Amino acid sequence: MIKKQFLVLLSAFTFILGSCTEQNNKSSSGFYENIEFEMALVNEPVIPSNSVNITDFGAVSGGLVDNTKAFEDAIAAVTEKGGGKVIIPAGIWLTGPIILKSKLELHAEAGALIRFSTNKDLYPIIETSFEGLTTWRCLSPIYGKNIEDVAFTGKGVWDGSGEAWRSVKKGKLTASAWKKLVASGGVLNDKKDLWSPSEQFMKGANNADQNVRHDLHTKEDFLAIRDFLRPVMLSIQNSKRVMLDGPVFQNSPAWNLHPLMVEDLIVRNVTVRNPWYSQNGDGIDVESCKNVIVENSSFDVGDDAICIKSGKDKDGRDRGVPCENLIIRNNIVYHGHGGVTVGSEMSSGVKNMHVSNCTFMGTDVGLRFKSTRGRGGVVENIFIRDIRMTDIPTNAISFNLYYGGKSISETLAEGGAQATSESIPVTVETPQFKNIVIKDVIVNGAKQAVFLQGLPEMNLENVEITNLMAEADNGFSIIDANGV
Repeated sequence: MIKKQFLVLLSAFTFILGSCTEQNNKSSSGFYENIEFEMALVNEPVIPSNSVNITDFGAVSGGLVDNTKAFEDAIAAVTEKGGGKVIIPAGIWLTGPIILKSKLELHAEAGALIRFSTNKDLYPIIETSFEGLTTWRCLSPIYGKNIEDVAFTGKGVWDGSGEAWRSVKKGKLTASAWKKLVASGGVLNDKKDLWSPSEQFMKGANNADQNVRHDLHTKEDFLAIRDFLRPVMLSIQNSKRVMLDGPVFQNSPAWNLHPLMVEDLIVRNVTVRNPWYSQNGDGIDVESCKNVIVENSSFDVGDDAICIKSGKDKDGRDRGVPCENLIIRNNIVYHGHGGVTVGSEMSSGVKNMHVSNCTFMGTDVGLRFKSTRGRGGVVENIFIRDIRMTDIPTNAISFNLYYGGKSISETLAEGGAQATSESIPVTVETPQFKNIVIKDVIVNGAKQAVFLQGLPEMNLENVEITNLMAEADNGFSIIDANGV
């Protein structure tokens, strides 16, 4: 059978974006040259030179002794001196949750493996944000709120012991791996071919909407399903000057890295990985942050890799904090539902984002933009260039304003690749995507090169694609879009 292919070469699809394309910020620092919008310099954390070693506080290597108190005491010791570095030497270090303080550097040396305990009693439930909503979840293994000047450095590995928290679908494992998982314990739902770590987890999953229970309201309600309330691995909220530089972050219970309302965020030279079958195993979810750099890093995860968000539906709109001024460049993504993703929780808006020199290898989608009615919010001034993709099983470039909470692979398998609907009145709940520039993209293998679908009542606006060369089974689908 001859494979149907389209070779798509675009070199001159142009249009007028007004002042959007005229912005050309030539910062005094060469680092910010060629960024298409004005952006303040991103400040690194300022941390005093004091330092301690966790072994000075009784930490025992080997992965058998709980070192929660040793970490706590070491952090307290530098905090009392106005801040400093906590050194984690080579070894296997078992610990419960780590509570971050201001002016703190956690330096995991090469050979250090920090493994978070699987004892869920160590992770009390707290009121927090998850999936863009205000709700209750278990305390994150790494947690900080209202702090300043925090850094993770070194070449060590931070492991969230996610296998103790996650459910697993049978179809995502080999027969032998599935047999081994079932034999390990937990609870099996034969009807859904789904393994869960406990009865309490399965109880919590009933009536859940994308991992959130809208029918529960009090802390006591949520305590009854604590095992289901799996946290993100690293949660830093409402903070300033945060830097992750060097370590490996892996095996998270839910999302891996979740900076929320952080101003001046630097993520560079990190490796982020989760098992490919991990449900909601995102790489990094940058939510409602301002002045952000994500660069020189690699991602191999179970859901979207580099995700930009700003809250969901009314909770997000009430927060009113957009994600803005982002530089994402020189990254590589292996497995993931999307290489660079915006949405679907974008209800406070996303604006001023530069993406360049990134490679996606086998991600379900390459560039993925998603939302749905009810979100509201505006995504605008997005500039993407110098992107390389190989072996994309669905859409290389995807804009979908009918996102239903599933991966594109799952959506296609269920026959729901496209959605059409009658126009409805535009309200505060109507999402809008506009002023998108994508250029210099090479796609070596995809099911579809470009899929653009807006809403009848709110079309995609001003999407410029220049110099795209795509080898794909299908070319373009353009639905409810204006100014392409």
